[in-house]
Amino acid sequence: MLLRIREPAETVRFSFDGRSVTAARGDTLAAALLAAGVETFRESVVGGEPRAPYCLMGVCFECLVTIDGIQNRQSCLTEVREGMVVTSQSGARLISGRPDL
Repeated sequence: MLLRIREPAETVRFSFDGRSVTAARGDTLAAALLAAGVETFRESVVGGEPRAPYCLMGVCFECLVTIDGIQNRQSCLTEVREGMVVTSQSGARLISGRPDL
């Protein structure tokens, strides 16, 4: 788990998988989730293995989450906002509501 060196001057609140999370204003979503003790952001499409941020600079796509209903968002490139609703991803993206497409 990541630990902050000092308490943030300004904070924002958002939810992750129904849990309320407090983050420092200006944090990326990935940094905020890691600081909150979240270890798994999604499951791999092929084998269902747990995945979490790896590169933290937008290259590896291991940090994908659903933000405000939009799937496959890179949490390491997204600044946390007040009230955002974030959920982990499981399996392949749905197209037209059908998992077989």
